[in-house]
Amino acid sequence: MASTLFSLLAIFIIVMAEFVAGHDPEVSAATAAYKDPSKSIRVRINDLMERMSLSEKIGQMTQIDRSRATTDVMSNYCIGSVLSVSDSVPGQKPGDRTPHNFSSRKWIMTINKLQEAALATRLGIPMLYAIDAVHGHNYAYRSTIFPHNVGLGATRDPQLVKRIGAATALEARATGVRYVFSPTIAVCRDPRWGRCYESYSEDPALVKLMTETMIAGLEGDIPPNYSIKGVPFVETGHRTKVAACAKHFVGDGGTSGGVDRGNAEMPWKELATVHLPPYSTAILKGVASVMLSYSSWNGQKMHANRRLVTGLLKTRLKFRGFVISDFDGIDKIKDANYSYSVEAGISAGIDMVMTPYEFRKFIRTLTYQVEKGIIPMTRIDDAVARILRVKFTMGLFENPYADVEMGSQLGSEEHRELAREAVRKSLVLLKNDDTGRRGPSLPLPKYGAKILVAGTHANNLGYQCGGWTMQWQGQSGNNITQGTTILSAIASTVDPSTEVLYSVDPSAELIELGNFSHAIVVVGEVPYAEFDGDNGNLTIPEPGLTTISNVCDRVVSCVVVLVSGRPLVLEPHLLSKIHALVAAWLPGTEGQGVADLLFGDWPFTGRLPRTWFKRVVLLPINVGDRNYLPLFPFGFGLT
Repeated sequence: MASTLFSLLAIFIIVMAEFVAGHDPEVSAATAAYKDPSKSIRVRINDLMERMSLSEKIGQMTQIDRSRATTDVMSNYCIGSVLSVSDSVPGQKPGDRTPHNFSSRKWIMTINKLQEAALATRLGIPMLYAIDAVHGHNYAYRSTIFPHNVGLGATRDPQLVKRIGAATALEARATGVRYVFSPTIAVCRDPRWGRCYESYSEDPALVKLMTETMIAGLEGDIPPNYSIKGVPFVETGHRTKVAACAKHFVGDGGTSGGVDRGNAEMPWKELATVHLPPYSTAILKGVASVMLSYSSWNGQKMHANRRLVTGLLKTRLKFRGFVISDFDGIDKIKDANYSYSVEAGISAGIDMVMTPYEFRKFIRTLTYQVEKGIIPMTRIDDAVARILRVKFTMGLFENPYADVEMGSQLGSEEHRELAREAVRKSLVLLKNDDTGRRGPSLPLPKYGAKILVAGTHANNLGYQCGGWTMQWQGQSGNNITQGTTILSAIASTVDPSTEVLYSVDPSAELIELGNFSHAIVVVGEVPYAEFDGDNGNLTIPEPGLTTISNVCDRVVSCVVVLVSGRPLVLEPHLLSKIHALVAAWLPGTEGQGVADLLFGDWPFTGRLPRTWFKRVVLLPINVGDRNYLPLFPFGFGLT
């Protein structure tokens, strides 16, 4: 009997030793289940989380800026994600706004060094590097800058948008970036909003269509038999895809007066039928993350809205990826009460907190709240499981380092041709009068004409790209990155026998003495982003209006190309002067696509993605309104 008890005791000790070894990271980390790609993602998540301390879990919930991400910080705080804002791209010092030609290799070396530090931590959890990719990989010098979303909405071509998503993913991977804050799937209902150009349309159906294919382009096509609804998906087979982020949940395009970060005052039915549908689509397409909006809904800040974040997004819509705050978004929940803001944001359902600079303060605060029982451990575990699910899904544990051989994808000729195609399909012809001499003003002749090109936007690459290009607010000038201005595109399109003269704001004397047969006036908005773009008058900035009047009064065939992120006021007396009017939106780096249409190499096919209003006082005005009296209706476009 004694020998039997001794044998049982020995077996028990052996089993317990094996159990402890299997759960002691110091003993078994090398052979842990979470490192085995043959195991299910659920098993890997559970195994890893059992090994993690509270500090390691909170580290995974923290996203910091590259300028603060030293190797010591990565190691000491087990940071889960790093991002680059416009002035913290690899090799650039904070506050430096000078364009720099940083090679893809420079990016990769920087990111891989941070990844090496993350992998050297106790459990070796890889970090996720993120960046805004609003219209291409827009902070990388030499990248292809595509038309902003408002222009893509005008194309009505979802497969084109999918190809743009795939190209953006390739250019991000060329620099080592694996996570992009894109697409913006807001439904802009008021063009006074400074982010309206980031919206595909005022029509939720069109936004849904473009959302579906953009996410497929960025992340890959979700297989028809893929797991459960709401589970994130990132194709891992060819190392060409990135994790996407649908933003900004929810209602940011419907704030009162179009005020950025404002209050969306609307009933639940309007929120659900107008602003929510693109998110349902994004979840079905396997989007990896959702970013919350700075805005409020009926007075409650979205970053603290548990009903919508946890109740609707996570529970009802069954989203299984992670929810990320916007830039310092958690800080803005309640001014001067940071502790409350952290508690409210995490309790609402934020999983990853974008706290670029004051991350130590966030980590201290959240740690204290968990240790004191203010935030339950179940909330932390839910957040970390969601972050790990994305990292396992995208193969980050198996392939954590950036691929040097991808560098040739940055600004490739193929991608520039794709952008040029997008420009051609995005332009909307609003007016094309018969001048009485040779029929309609467009297309213009390539041969034997004498053309005046005028306007602030004809020879300014920064202006034609708009905001979110190399810098957050955008920049002026032709040295910001590589591309083709509209003026240079015109000059390269016409025959050598055609004389082209350029003047930003030509005098009446120059125009009259020039004896021009045709004029092209290119004017519009100067670059802006977010709240800096909020605009209550929406007039064409000077000297644009003056240039249009001076030129179109004196040249028999006057074509105006309007470069803007939204419709602008076109007074009847001004519109009567213009013989042909083209809405070019914000076309990006490939200005050749504009010249392709002006000179008839391609037909106009673009249609308005949003209503062109008559007067600002009538805003907001959207298709389907009871009293719908537009200047040009939604869907309008001459061919």
